[in-house]
Amino acid sequence: MAVIFAAWRSDADQAGYAAAATAMDAFAAQQPGFCGVDAARGSDGFSITVSYWADEASAVAWRTHPDHAAAREAGRGRWYDAYDLHVARVSRSYAWRRRKGEQA
Repeated sequence: MAVIFAAWRSDADQAGYAAAATAMDAFAAQQPGFCGVDAARGSDGFSITVSYWADEASAVAWRTHPDHAAAREAGRGRWYDAYDLHVARVSRSYAWRRRKGEQA
């Protein structure tokens, strides 16, 4: 499962947001069924975070975990102007990386 979180940040409490985001990333990685995360953040306050889960039950367990729920409420209260969340099944996935020292 992929949980796609597209968010528009407010200007409020940037240090608090950074600390909470780091803590939530580390905490999510400890949860059963967690498979990984990809994230991109722009200087304009827009970001996309995609977390990957083994199954829907794992993704739901993360959504409803009390610590994550508290962070979500803090986000709604001060860190986000808006966000969209999408949940999708991943039917195929692969990766490619340039080898160290290999020229483009």
